[in-house]
Amino acid sequence: MTTHDRRYVIIGNGIAGTTAADMLRKNDPNCSIHLLTNEPYPLYNRVSLPRFLQGVIVEQKVMIRDFAWHEQRNINLVTETMVTHINMEERVVVTDNGQTFPYDALLIATGGWANPLRVPGAEGTRHIYNFVTLDDTKSIIARMLESRTALAYGGSFISYELCDGFAVRKLETTWLMRGPYWLRSALDPDGGEVIDNIAKKFGVNVIHGDEIESVIPQNGVPGYVRTKKGREIQADVIGVGLGITLNTKILANTPVELRSGIVVNEYMETNIPGVYSAGDVAEFYDPTIGQHHTMGTWDNAMAHGRIVGVNMAGGHEAYIDVPTYTSPLFDVNIAVVGTAETNNPELQSIALREPGEKGNENYRKLFYRENKLVGVLMIGSPKGRKKLVEIVKNQQILETAAEREALLRLK
Repeated sequence: MTTHDRRYVIIGNGIAGTTAADMLRKNDPNCSIHLLTNEPYPLYNRVSLPRFLQGVIVEQKVMIRDFAWHEQRNINLVTETMVTHINMEERVVVTDNGQTFPYDALLIATGGWANPLRVPGAEGTRHIYNFVTLDDTKSIIARMLESRTALAYGGSFISYELCDGFAVRKLETTWLMRGPYWLRSALDPDGGEVIDNIAKKFGVNVIHGDEIESVIPQNGVPGYVRTKKGREIQADVIGVGLGITLNTKILANTPVELRSGIVVNEYMETNIPGVYSAGDVAEFYDPTIGQHHTMGTWDNAMAHGRIVGVNMAGGHEAYIDVPTYTSPLFDVNIAVVGTAETNNPELQSIALREPGEKGNENYRKLFYRENKLVGVLMIGSPKGRKKLVEIVKNQQILETAAEREALLRLK
């Protein structure tokens, strides 16, 4: 038992960390909360960054919280600070400027670092960007306004968002990816072709099965890139979407269990009592598939934050949710529900491709495990999505192939 008011330290002020801080204040009014971030900003909406990139919204619309919000709730927001060490025995977090933060419960919601482009000519060349933070976005916008050509590199959500931003800003845009189609971990050749057709309608030159061999700079900025198949692609600005590396480094010399992420139980607690994890970096137990995995979506991170904000304050609430992700994709929408993994041998999938609106196509792919719907991927019309989410959440058993196939046309 502590003889003082509870002390909470949260590393990472994204949606998981900030939601947890808000819940802790509600559940433990007398506690102290320190919320640490390496960025200079309070919480902003990462899901809105693509629209900011396109010029559809202004920076102010990206911000969700301000410094006053934290002050009103007595949440101590510590910005531009890196955590260098966690002493689990003494329960103290140490930062790069020598500050120490003792805790009774600790939340690690550190997300991940975007993987940089590592090829000859890239290091030291300006205007090669990742697209994760608000500062990334502002830098890319400034460069786009003085550019004519652009290259989006990668087969991830980040790469298509970059490609969309370049195309909307009327840059001559090339989309280059190593795989045979976009989002190959979830789609199939038919779904990949649907995406290609949408991009091409916006004037994007889509290239598959090739990769950057080197960047050829001119006066310290990109001139063009040379690919392994001998292509030369001009690019005044290069946007890179090559995935992220989860930020678990601060736990390297601690007893916290790590796999691909920080392993937590259904209550979001690690193997060390009083130490929790949430958001992209958490390898959490997902009851819909009966496995641990990581998931980098906004809704999932927010749900984690709510649960962990209850449990750190003494609650015992299990995480049971269906993560969802929706995003504009050029002039259509894409939605991902639950676990949509083509490369998961435990899942079976069926798909439907049919004509849609605006000259586009609709594509729907459903993922099953032991006759239960566990994942959905939709491009185009969102009709039926809410019903499908409920079916995943209720773990409804669908015995026959006809029942499972009927969901492809659910309205």
